Amino acid sequence: MYAPFFDFQNWGHVLTSGKDWMIILTLIIMECLLSVDNAVVLAAQTQVLPTKAEKEKSLLYGLWGAYLFRFIVIGIGTYLINFWEIKLAGSIYLFYLCFKFFYDQRHPKQAAEREKEKEEREEARHKGKKKRKHVLSLFWRTVISIESMDIVFSIDSVLAALAVSDNPVVVLIGGMIGILCMRGVAEIIIKLMEIIPELQPMAYVLIGIIALKLLLALPPLHYEMPNTAFAIIVFAVLGLTILFHFWRIKRHGKKHL
Repeated sequence: MYAPFFDFQNWGHVLTSGKDWMIILTLIIMECLLSVDNAVVLAAQTQVLPTKAEKEKSLLYGLWGAYLFRFIVIGIGTYLINFWEIKLAGSIYLFYLCFKFFYDQRHPKQAAEREKEKEEREEARHKGKKKRKHVLSLFWRTVISIESMDIVFSIDSVLAALAVSDNPVVVLIGGMIGILCMRGVAEIIIKLMEIIPELQPMAYVLIGIIALKLLLALPPLHYEMPNTAFAIIVFAVLGLTILFHFWRIKRHGKKHL
């Protein structure tokens, strides 16, 4: 499962291939768009720490933990994704994420109620934790909390990435750079998504396309969409989204957006 990670010829091919870098850039864009909210949540978790140095240190430890987890999961996922049952399950799950996002957009009250209930459960869970004596220090509890959240958040990204490329080195490079960009420029990405709010639904449209890509690869169709074609679709959708945003501004004015 992990042999491709230690194949230097594979690394050399990926690092010198324009097509592979196009896919890597695609994965970075998707990682940033899908995970920016998660970066904010992770940063918020560090606020319980008393000093700025501890906050930065906990995020750094969390970053290295996220890299290690990606390495482990991508290796396992590269093996499992070869089974059509896993592809079917992955396709259904990605379709669910896409459907859930647009359903919540059409039913904001129900989505807000579910989010409120989730927050209340989390608050009750944290209150229960406070009553117990802790073996670990506050710093290490925060680091573990960040790692746990990273694991939960990255499942979707890893699954989507493996559906885009079957080369684990490409997925690993795209994921690692994406995580670094997401953590480092989270505020910039948030501002960009505030300016162009259509970027968020665009990301879930891409999730739907990835789900379809997985579905088409199943028997009896066995159609594998070329990675280059998928990258072109991603950049085309991104370009059309930006053009659509400015078209809306021109036609309706900022006050109606």
